[in-house]
Amino acid sequence: MAKKVVIFGTSDIAEIAHFYFLNDSDHDIVAFTVDEAYLDRQSFQGLPVVPFEDIQASYPPSEYCLFVALSYSKLNQIRRDKFEAGLYMGYELVSYVSSKATVLNPKSIGRNSFILENNTIQPFSTIGDNVTLWSGNHIGHHSVVSSHTFVSSHVVISGGVTIGEQCFIGVNATLRDHITVGSRCVIGAGSLILSDVADNGVYVGEETERSRVPSHRLRSI
Repeated sequence: MAKKVVIFGTSDIAEIAHFYFLNDSDHDIVAFTVDEAYLDRQSFQGLPVVPFEDIQASYPPSEYCLFVALSYSKLNQIRRDKFEAGLYMGYELVSYVSSKATVLNPKSIGRNSFILENNTIQPFSTIGDNVTLWSGNHIGHHSVVSSHTFVSSHVVISGGVTIGEQCFIGVNATLRDHITVGSRCVIGAGSLILSDVADNGVYVGEETERSRVPSHRLRSI
């Protein structure tokens, strides 16, 4: 059923969310909102921007829904705070799931989730509330991605993995099957995780070093 939606945010993430909702959903985006302290424009993407503190007067929760379009700033805490504030105000938090995603367990996706194209979500897996899955990830069978987590692109989460709340998983990370990643963990780009990770863990892959041979001396290219 089509719903009228207000997007929280006016950043790049909000612009991207507006694009996806506009082009690949039956929801109608009617406005944007930000905290009054950050209100620096009256319109965005041709729609009004209103202070979050006053949103209920202009867009009451009895008639409108909310989508929080924020990144992983402060390990997803800001997005979590606005998600919880929206719930407290009485709003339904809608999700976006791309029509180009392969979702084999659609009833297991929580509120305010943002699931982009080419994600594969296998059977018996669970996606919590307020989760972002950027494009091209594999979420294996019987895995759990807990609430307020951000998964970048081309991440492989194998079968039976549990990821705690408020985690960040970087591009091209790989998590082997049947492990547990604690809450508030950062798994950096290209990391390979083969065993359980305790809360607040940080794993950073090594950057590829520059070769001592300059490019103009490479004969095969």
